[in-house]
Amino acid sequence: MAPRRKRFAQRRKALGYSQETFANELGVAVSTVTRWEAGATDPQGYLRPKMARVLKVTPEGLGNLLAPEATVPDRPLVFAAAPLGDTDDMKRRDVLSLLAVTGALIALPGPDNSVSPAGVAASLAETGSELNAHLWKVFGLSDSKQAVYPLVRHQLGLLAKGLSESQPDGTRQQLCALVGDLYQLAGEIFFDANRYTDAAHCYTLAASASREARAFDLWACALTRHAFIELYERRFAVAAPILSAASQVAGRGDSQLSTRYWVAAVQAEAHAGLGDLDATRRSLDEAEKVHTLTGELHNGGWLRFDGSRLAEERGTCYLALGRPDLAEDALKAALSQQLSLRRRGAVLAELAALGADRGDLDQAGHYTHAALALASQTGSGYIGRKLGGVKNRLVPLLADGRASTLHKQISALDSAA
Repeated sequence: MAPRRKRFAQRRKALGYSQETFANELGVAVSTVTRWEAGATDPQGYLRPKMARVLKVTPEGLGNLLAPEATVPDRPLVFAAAPLGDTDDMKRRDVLSLLAVTGALIALPGPDNSVSPAGVAASLAETGSELNAHLWKVFGLSDSKQAVYPLVRHQLGLLAKGLSESQPDGTRQQLCALVGDLYQLAGEIFFDANRYTDAAHCYTLAASASREARAFDLWACALTRHAFIELYERRFAVAAPILSAASQVAGRGDSQLSTRYWVAAVQAEAHAGLGDLDATRRSLDEAEKVHTLTGELHNGGWLRFDGSRLAEERGTCYLALGRPDLAEDALKAALSQQLSLRRRGAVLAELAALGADRGDLDQAGHYTHAALALASQTGSGYIGRKLGGVKNRLVPLLADGRASTLHKQISALDSAA
């Protein structure tokens, strides 16, 4: 059952609105307001600025009112997490303090390697991998990625506690691998919310912990996720050496896993951003070799690459290289596949960008509206970021009212994020 939004309903009532009068103010059905308050659906992006004005809150305040009131397992917290409804600044300080503690514990040797306690460390070493895998699955299935944060934060606190306990070397190595795993998931949550600095901190600690555990595939994946941040900031020259290091680390990992091929796929994006068509094609061709592997290619958690996204990744690369002919075929092929809502929204945004580049506002409008609907439904900053690229491409076309309307609709999504 979806968590109810009690704060949202309380604010509406405090200002004297019934569900019916509130719905009339926004021009929506009463049943729509009911579903919002039940946590069953999210308000669409273009409605959020008006909602904030009606409720007399800032866009950030509206985000807090709409945040799902999730609960965490009934276990004592080791490092108390900020409540889900607190401000982003409080959450950020909370995460940074835990990063500092965990980073110090990883860097220092264990208190007493001769002791093998029956405490948190031993329990986590035994069950942590299974729980981490479950959290990755919840993250993958959840439309609102931010709802997973309290559970991940709770487990990160336990891992920090486990590292502070006495443990033998083997247990410590296992704990470091668990930290490298789960901090990548924490980074993904922040990345999805467009909080790139916080995501970068998480990925950096994940890489350090994975190195300490001598888990080369885990380490390479953490570096690759860090490079993604630079790619989305369009700092391709900064991403390239990170990915080169990731490729070298992956080369020391398990040749039966898909790690090195995922790194190659991401390297293709960096080469495309730098305008190198030949290097882009070489990297994409290398990534295609993932299809020669048999057996378990990935674990569904920190490593999920199986080549199924290569069509959309080719489309993204060819779009960046100014080859719309190659890009459109690849993106439409991707759209015909079974995609998550987040991935479908990103492909739709790329097709909208392609339409804008061509000056085809019918295509741009069709795909933008579809992507906006998914961005509002999922609350995904990732789709919003992709739509930001569409907005930039619409600027030369703003004399046309259709382009101006699309630009405003994407801007409304930005202001509500």
